[in-house]
Amino acid sequence: MRQGLSEDLIARVLGAAPKYTLAELEEKYPPRELADGVMVTRFAPSPTGFMHLGNLYSGLIDYKLAQQSNGVFMLRIEDTDTKREIKEAVGIVIDSLAKFGITNDNEGSDYGPYYQSQRKDIYHSVVADLLRRGLAYPCFLTQEEMDEIRANQSAAGFATGIYGEFARYRDITEEDIVKRLDNGETPSIRLYSMGDPSKRIFFKDFVRGSISVPENNEDIVLIKSTDRLPTYHFAHLCDDHFMRITHVVRGEEYFGTVALHIQMFRMMGWQLPNYIHTSTLDKIDEETGKQRKMSKRKDQ
Repeated sequence: MRQGLSEDLIARVLGAAPKYTLAELEEKYPPRELADGVMVTRFAPSPTGFMHLGNLYSGLIDYKLAQQSNGVFMLRIEDTDTKREIKEAVGIVIDSLAKFGITNDNEGSDYGPYYQSQRKDIYHSVVADLLRRGLAYPCFLTQEEMDEIRANQSAAGFATGIYGEFARYRDITEEDIVKRLDNGETPSIRLYSMGDPSKRIFFKDFVRGSISVPENNEDIVLIKSTDRLPTYHFAHLCDDHFMRITHVVRGEEYFGTVALHIQMFRMMGWQLPNYIHTSTLDKIDEETGKQRKMSKRKDQ
């Protein structure tokens, strides 16, 4: 088994010692007592664009599934993409849902906070566990280096991404980590993927039935170096588990990330939510004349 980092080094890599143990988080956010068939859903928009019909479509499905099963409907704001955040977007989302009678069950719930930017301690505590078990590692690649890797991969006909031999810091030693930290470098935290794309993962989609996808082998970023907030992939893992979401409704464009998400849930030993992939709402682009998915940035 691959050796993980020491507690002192984990604290240095993250900027502080993790606030919780996993056991403490399990106690803080316990499993819900649900009758058979009850659904806990979430609408989780990112405030990097404005509300459109596609968002409303997704939120309405989440709301109706919870309502019809006497379940719980959560509104979660996924605001970790600080570079592209639009100040007015959250207010527009809340007002838009209210106009269509879509109300959430956040108030009085013990599973918040409901803004991802306020859940940093949870993410750091979970990633500390992965670092401790050797399932994640600090990566010191610069943006320029990553751009060069992807350009070389494209030129050679390889899949682009940070994986295998292209993951330069995948097996970095503790000594080298300390040297770079002492030099003032701030790493991102990457997944140490053991996936093999020649093998397949099988899962049940609650609309489309049994589906298989290739395993994920990319060492995706879990915690960003810039603000030490999580990426979407890692935040959704932690939040869906500790909010005890039972059913995740999302567009079919997320099929490409299912293998990654299943992989991470299994690495944590957590129960996988039930995935429901819906067809996208498309339109004819006025500029190109071609069909495309509705966009939160173009189609307000």
